[in-house]
Amino acid sequence: MIIAQRQALARRANKVLPRLVIQWIQRIRGEPYRIPIGSVRFGDLRRLSPISRNFGWDRGTPIDRYYIEGFLDRNAGDIHGRVLEIGDDVYTLRFGGAHVERSDILSVEASNPKATFVGDLTQTSTLPESTFDCIVLTQTLQYIFDVRTAVATLHRALKPGGILLLTVPSVRSQVDGHAWGATWYWWFTSAAIRRLLEELFQPEAVTVDTFGNIFVATAFHFGIALEELQPGELDLSDAEFPVIVAARAIKQRDA
Repeated sequence: MIIAQRQALARRANKVLPRLVIQWIQRIRGEPYRIPIGSVRFGDLRRLSPISRNFGWDRGTPIDRYYIEGFLDRNAGDIHGRVLEIGDDVYTLRFGGAHVERSDILSVEASNPKATFVGDLTQTSTLPESTFDCIVLTQTLQYIFDVRTAVATLHRALKPGGILLLTVPSVRSQVDGHAWGATWYWWFTSAAIRRLLEELFQPEAVTVDTFGNIFVATAFHFGIALEELQPGELDLSDAEFPVIVAARAIKQRDA
């Protein structure tokens, strides 16, 4: 009864009191400010189509690149020796530089002229065993239905002590409009990635981080470009609204 009376009083207060007074009352009570219904201003986002249908590429840089490239930059020291990347070796050369002794590329397309390996990660024979010091796998697992086998292939291909640098989409975003969009199967939580990796890597050798927040996730949905956001908006991470999940996993060394 008391709770119902308080709720009724709060609804009446929201109707008759100025917003600044409501904010003041909530602040002295230590409550988070609740924006009254009807006061939200949607502006350019009140629309039924995205601002960009190409992840923001046609406006500038896709927002998720900020987190992917920041993650690789912070772990650039891992990108050394013999390194494998998917599709091309842009990130291998950019972040590994002179520390890379040999750069390999895995592609599912035999027509890729830069590919040193052609095949599917769900075939364990696609890659040689215990070969790579580092594997850079960005935004790839969502295209693979059998993710467990793919991770097993990657684990098998790493040398003992080798490192997997992995990023995956977390926020439910636009499904890629290219031909491979038909095989976009997954969006991942940090819990799913941790469990997936810890089936093969030692738990203490796995680090999982999330990047993004509700504002960035909304902007990414609409195809707003990275250049349209401020660093302070990008750098705040809210684990409840991640845009990207990133993981670093080290293969156990031989005993």
